[in-house]
Amino acid sequence: MPVTAQTRPAVTVMPEPPGTPPPLPEPAIEELRLETVLGALSDPLRLRIVRKLLLEREAFDHPCGWFGLDRPKSSLTHHFRALREAGVIRQRQYGLERRSHVRVEDLDTRFPGLVDLVIAWSPESG
Repeated sequence: MPVTAQTRPAVTVMPEPPGTPPPLPEPAIEELRLETVLGALSDPLRLRIVRKLLLEREAFDHPCGWFGLDRPKSSLTHHFRALREAGVIRQRQYGLERRSHVRVEDLDTRFPGLVDLVIAWSPESG
């Protein structure tokens, strides 16, 4: 059975806590382009990052260390920046760390069904 907005696992969209820093520069919802978003999601590591944020989030947003990725910091910085600049995630600066969450509402509005496809994907299925 295909995953749809009605049948997908619960994606918890948490309210923004008070005193949250402003987001880092990102495209506005009307500037989101499908080819750019799909390009960012075409990398399997980035796709795993977004899927983990959608299905396993524990807080409003998460630092890079939460993902448990065994990659150099410079590599992770590149991947997170690509996702942010494509408009897939929103990042905020908390002191020396950046925390991320998926722009679920914006992606659902602009590209209905895209979030469902990311959720339905599994690393094993390729």
